[in-house]
Amino acid sequence: MNDYTENKKFEKSDFTENPLAKGEYEYCMFSECDFSNSNLTDISFSECEFINCNLSLADVTQTAFRNVKFNNCKMLGVNFNACNEFGLQLSFENCALNHSIFYQMRLKETGFRNSELRESDFTGCDLSGSVFENCDLTRAVFENSILENVDFRTAYNFDIDPESNRIKKAKFSTGNIAGLLLKYDIEIES
Repeated sequence: MNDYTENKKFEKSDFTENPLAKGEYEYCMFSECDFSNSNLTDISFSECEFINCNLSLADVTQTAFRNVKFNNCKMLGVNFNACNEFGLQLSFENCALNHSIFYQMRLKETGFRNSELRESDFTGCDLSGSVFENCDLTRAVFENSILENVDFRTAYNFDIDPESNRIKKAKFSTGNIAGLLLKYDIEIES
């Protein structure tokens, strides 16, 4: 039988040596915990917050993230598209998400704020209404993605092909519009 844990605060726990028990975690806070290379398969997190945690290369196969906030977390190479999509709702602030995979996920209205998403894969993603506020998208892949109503106004280093993505009503600033034209190899002067 799986554990049920509610309203618990986990601080400075090393889950690489002592794995987090399988089960459901609701309204829990994880602060300065190390989950790097950990197996989080089939664990359910609802209304939880991760602060200053390392989840790099964690296995999130069928992991449920329902209204989960990540703040100041290192999450390199996480394969998010393997997690449980039922009720999926995430937000990221000041996180390092480089090399993460969001392939074909439904991430409507997801907040990415002050985060690094270098070389992350958003192929086939539905990001409708999401916000990339002050995010580094160097070599991030957007292909056949739904980017309608996405706010890219303060995002930078992105390369988005308007012909291979749906970008209706997406927001860009005059300072970063060049990221939509890179494939044409043209020079834009300000």
